[in-house]
Amino acid sequence: MSSAALILAAGESERFGGFPKALLHTGERTAVRRIAETVLDEGFDPVKVVAGAHRGPIAHEVRGLPVEVVDAENWYEGRTASIQAGLASLPADHDILFWPVDHPFVAQRTVETLAAVGREDPLGVWFIPTYEGRGGHPVLWRSVVRPHILELRTDAPLRSLLPEFGPQVRRFSVDDPAVVANVDTPEEYRLARDAWTARGEE
Repeated sequence: MSSAALILAAGESERFGGFPKALLHTGERTAVRRIAETVLDEGFDPVKVVAGAHRGPIAHEVRGLPVEVVDAENWYEGRTASIQAGLASLPADHDILFWPVDHPFVAQRTVETLAAVGREDPLGVWFIPTYEGRGGHPVLWRSVVRPHILELRTDAPLRSLLPEFGPQVRRFSVDDPAVVANVDTPEEYRLARDAWTARGEE
């Protein structure tokens, strides 16, 4: 299986007062750099970072890494618009690990598990880690999912596709609360960071 990684960092971060969530601190690294280094360590290739409102500082943050920053010129149309920009830059025959930067504290072991589940299940096409019954991120898509996402309206949520794939959507439990820790506000960031620090992870 050839697997690429798509890191989503295109939003305006309005609820952070315009400060890019990609640049939030996760230990000694920023969120986007930690995520990029994690997927590189796991052998995903190519690795693309989708940037929009804050392209300059995000590109600066991943300098020196073998990743490409993709411009989502119509990022303001919706999250799916930015995802589509990233997908269009990836090889059509690659499976894709999709990781939004608003889930910056996911453990490396969770990424390892996600990749392993994908390798071991030839029938699944959409792999979702869960924690206490809730689905989270990152997720893994088979290449067959790609055209369905590209055909969505730019403001349509990805979850609208899940019924289409039915039993081919695979959910699996992980012992990692960070998969459901969606960091959209400063308070959510503080809670997720403190929980991550308490777990002693990097």
